[in-house]
Amino acid sequence: MSALVPLIVGLPLLGAAVTLVFGRSPRLQMLVSAATLTAVSIIAAVLLVAVDADSSPIAVSVGGWPVPFGIVLYVDRFAALLVLVSSIVLLAVLLFSIGQGAADGVQETPISIFNPSYLILAAGVFDAFIAGDLFNLYVGFEILLVASYVLITLGSTESRIRTGAVYIVVSLVSSILFLAAIAMIYGAVGTVNMAQLTERVAQLPQETQLVLHLLLVVAFGIKAAVFPVSFWLPDSYPTAPAPVTAVFAGLLTKVGVYALIRTETQLFAENSIDTLLMIVALATMVIGVLGAVAQAELKRILSFTLVSHVGYMIFGLAIVTEEAIGATVYYIVHHIVVQTTLFLAVGLIERRAGSTSILRVRGLMKAAPLLAVLYFVPAINLGGLPPFSGFIGKFGLFSAAADVGTPLMIVLIFGGILTSLLTLYALMRAWNLAFWREDDAADDVDGRVSYLGSAPAADEQGRTRRIPAIMTVATGGMVAVTLVLTVFAGPLYAICDRIGVGLLQPVSLVQVGEEVDG
Repeated sequence: MSALVPLIVGLPLLGAAVTLVFGRSPRLQMLVSAATLTAVSIIAAVLLVAVDADSSPIAVSVGGWPVPFGIVLYVDRFAALLVLVSSIVLLAVLLFSIGQGAADGVQETPISIFNPSYLILAAGVFDAFIAGDLFNLYVGFEILLVASYVLITLGSTESRIRTGAVYIVVSLVSSILFLAAIAMIYGAVGTVNMAQLTERVAQLPQETQLVLHLLLVVAFGIKAAVFPVSFWLPDSYPTAPAPVTAVFAGLLTKVGVYALIRTETQLFAENSIDTLLMIVALATMVIGVLGAVAQAELKRILSFTLVSHVGYMIFGLAIVTEEAIGATVYYIVHHIVVQTTLFLAVGLIERRAGSTSILRVRGLMKAAPLLAVLYFVPAINLGGLPPFSGFIGKFGLFSAAADVGTPLMIVLIFGGILTSLLTLYALMRAWNLAFWREDDAADDVDGRVSYLGSAPAADEQGRTRRIPAIMTVATGGMVAVTLVLTVFAGPLYAICDRIGVGLLQPVSLVQVGEEVDG
């Protein structure tokens, strides 16, 4: 089983090399990319079943180098689950991009560039999830960021170059902070292996722990788009091509959240900043969703809701109980799938209506009833209506907070409920204007939403484009996955509960049972 672990990262890198060599054969590139992500999905599923059944993680020393000198790949339930979900999402978005590229040519998603960059991005995401030491986690971040720099500027339009520059600068600042933290940690304890850090960091003075702790939290908070360092996201994501925006929204911030969870539950379990995290979580939820309410463009609405719902994950992390961590993991899985699905649906709306401004799009209920369903289902799911997975995840978080019962927890519960209601309002307002409003309605916007007339990024009406069947199938498949999260919530939530228990247990130094040359 250990031999499968390096393939999680190795296969996407190998696939990227193959697609780069065969840059003039788009069909071969597509086939290699799809086959690679399918293989990773199967491997992740096998590893998840194995580690869940054995209740013990799999650790592999790549190249046979001993700890702490070598690279250790570490797969526990948490890592395996996120690799599985991420690979499924990446595969669905890839199919969507294939349809878009086939319909539009190379203007939006140049296949010769897109496929290698996309697989490198996937390798970086997977590497971050299974990294067994901080430096390898940093390498995973840098791999996915380098690929994301290419993907976010595809098409080389003025707006994409401008927002891409902001994204690059912010990412570089975060990476510098992360690298500085790694250097300081190594200087303090002589290792960056996470299992060893669990034992050695606790022996440092509390003041030293706090400095190292806060430095990592800020670095990961920027990557996760946690308030007040979330300013970059709503302007960066909406300008990218639809498949790029979808995969960024679904995955990249979750890599930052994943790193925060590892930091809080394993590295600095004895150095609590829970109160600070609670305040940050509340601010992220409320300010993010207020930004969404003030938008007139669907991608910006979703970008602000993305920020606000990261707040739920920080909320669960700040509670620091097994139940709360389990609910947080479930909510991460839910949000990866649902947020990606919504961005894909908005990509279809843009093609069908020529715009994503809710002030201009109208009459889609009659013109495209299937598209109405593809948007409506994940929208009410993200809003937290029962019995969908969004409601299940939020109920788990609120229940864990109520068990703690402190006044700040009660405030957070009310903040979470308010965020959920405003999310539902923003998404359903978009639904009413874009789908229910008649095509021959007056050009003037209803007075109740006239304040949106001056909202940013309400772009001009563009041309409508044909929606290839594969794009609809990919989006429909993701909608089906969101429903699977609800139908099979019991078994999935049970796995997440076991993840919560495992993350809060003391971690001893991992002994690598099998060495893999690499």
